[in-house]
Amino acid sequence: MTAWEGLSGPEADLAALSPGGEETVHGPPFALVRALGIPSPFVFASPHSGREYPAELMDAAALDGAAIRRSEDAFVDELIGSAPDSGVTLLTARYARAYIDVNREAYELDPAMFEDELPAFARARTARVAAGLGSIARVVGDGQEIYRRKLTFEEARRRIEAVHRPYHVALAGLLEETRALHGRAALIDWHSMPSAASGDPAYGRKGCDMVLGDRFGSACAPGLTRLVERELEAMGYRVARNAPYAGGYTTEFYGRPAEGLHALQIEINRGVYLDEAALKPNAGFGRLKHDLDRLCATLARDWRKAF
Repeated sequence: MTAWEGLSGPEADLAALSPGGEETVHGPPFALVRALGIPSPFVFASPHSGREYPAELMDAAALDGAAIRRSEDAFVDELIGSAPDSGVTLLTARYARAYIDVNREAYELDPAMFEDELPAFARARTARVAAGLGSIARVVGDGQEIYRRKLTFEEARRRIEAVHRPYHVALAGLLEETRALHGRAALIDWHSMPSAASGDPAYGRKGCDMVLGDRFGSACAPGLTRLVERELEAMGYRVARNAPYAGGYTTEFYGRPAEGLHALQIEINRGVYLDEAALKPNAGFGRLKHDLDRLCATLARDWRKAF
């Protein structure tokens, strides 16, 4: 087993997010835990559960630590933390989504956020940028503006080069390594969604518990999506497909079934496991972790039937 050190614990003190002095990224940008025993074709990733908030972010922020954490997929990394025990390699981002979003194209930037002109290669006209959620986000999950000043392109470039690029170099390498071993590889990209965003007419006012995003079938073998859906529903979860989330940049970029690369995004309703106001695990956390451990074991055992 190989692991990067530095992930914060579940009870990380919000005081650690307070600004103070000039700072750049310290330590590795991700945590990697390799599969134990015989590796399966699965790589699990959690791009939005990072809890490192560098001082350079907080010094420029208009929000306090509690508010800026609303963008976190809080504790998703811990929910899937036992995956290596079932032969699954696990990659988790260490740095906060509000600092740099690795589930975006690297230079997906909003020109209005910067005091200087962006280079021509910047992707300024995407739906995610328009929503304030580019690789350097303008807003947190509930729509509040993050920054009290304009940034420089150099600040963005530094974050991208220090965190975004090495994360994707590692992820691409893991998938290639896995495909070389098995002839195929499957990325499961794990996320969480605010309970208010989980509405689906099929489930009434309560919404769904999980959303499986396979880019409407283009990023993943149908059999894999069906297997995950069947297992989760058998555990009692309400599962939707591709609405309201069909899969982000990572799912779209890496999901190339014709080349033996499959990608599936799983969004978990935060109300299932999290006290959303306090950002602490609720009474459902233990049950969900146990169920996801079971799902992981089933995938590692039955993958040949799925893709």
